Amino acid sequence: MTYAPAHAPARHRQVAGRLDLVLVGATLILAAAGVVMIYSATRAKLALAGQNPHYYLERQSLFVLLGVAVMAAVAAFDYRRLEEVSTVLYVGTLFALVGVFVVGSSSYGSQRWYPLGPLELQPSEFATLTVIIAIATYCSRRPDGLDLRDMVRLVLLAGVPILLIIKQPDLGTGIVLSVILVVMLAVAGMPGRYLLLLLFGATVVIVGALEAGLLQKYQIERLTSFINPNSAPQSLTYNVTQAKNAIGAGGMFGTGLFKGAQTNLSYVPFQQTDFIFSAVGEQVGFVGSSLLLVVYGILAWRVLRVAQTARDTFGRLLCSGIFALLVFSVFENVGMNLGIMPVAGIPLPFLSYGGSAAIVFFAAMGVVLAVHHRSAR
Repeated sequence: MTYAPAHAPARHRQVAGRLDLVLVGATLILAAAGVVMIYSATRAKLALAGQNPHYYLERQSLFVLLGVAVMAAVAAFDYRRLEEVSTVLYVGTLFALVGVFVVGSSSYGSQRWYPLGPLELQPSEFATLTVIIAIATYCSRRPDGLDLRDMVRLVLLAGVPILLIIKQPDLGTGIVLSVILVVMLAVAGMPGRYLLLLLFGATVVIVGALEAGLLQKYQIERLTSFINPNSAPQSLTYNVTQAKNAIGAGGMFGTGLFKGAQTNLSYVPFQQTDFIFSAVGEQVGFVGSSLLLVVYGILAWRVLRVAQTARDTFGRLLCSGIFALLVFSVFENVGMNLGIMPVAGIPLPFLSYGGSAAIVFFAAMGVVLAVHHRSAR
């Protein structure tokens, strides 16, 4: 008979202390909820079409398993080495964003994906994490503070992938990256007057792009239709109207899992991706939706807490960028389902269907766990 060493329990407690169990638990809860909601939003439509009703269930379950493996691998990795390979990651991302125009596949007028057999890879999703690493690397190498020249360089650093992503077109991810840039600059200590100058310059660029017709007409209409939906064409507000109807039908406690008429009859287009929150609202109601948002709040709090306790500037900036990515994605996606934010095609973290987004968000949580692990040592 063999016996474990006497110090084994203490070692296990030490390892557990270095692992943020609250963050891991919240992540897994959201991912499990996403699998259930995606299945509920797609099974009836697939069955009616004579297809495998478990198609999206099986694929999203696979994405979650891959994501968990990626999160575990990244969490065990020394995050400081990301600084050493940040240039390689950034340049590789630029090549991937350019290459999608040459060999990428298109869908619904957008060319964003690389076909990889039965799967598709969306480089713009991975660009969010790559740009966070690049900005964190640059700022951490300026211990004496940032000045106007640094801001210009950082705007160019983030601006190139943002323009390539908007060109696909993927305006939503471009907006997310812009928000991440501003948040990380503020955390890095960029003087307030320069941030105001940046916001003013961004406003000028947006107005100029609108006047020059650089944005597609449908993109402009989608961004502005939420302001006055009654005067917007029905074709632009149909998705949001159906999403709000589904959420309203849920009432306080919901219709129950797999029992929502709006969801079962597929009234909400793209419900498994952009409008997955409408399936949540209809089936589990206001109470269930609120609990889901509480879990998101707990996850965001843990990410922010790790940013505050990080032992170096690089780790603090990584977690700050991931915090901005998580919070803005949730706010925008839920907001557009409720009709209070424009439809920008931003996935709901861990809930929306999609392999690239799932892996990126799991990888981001892995980075946060790696920073926490070193901070707790």
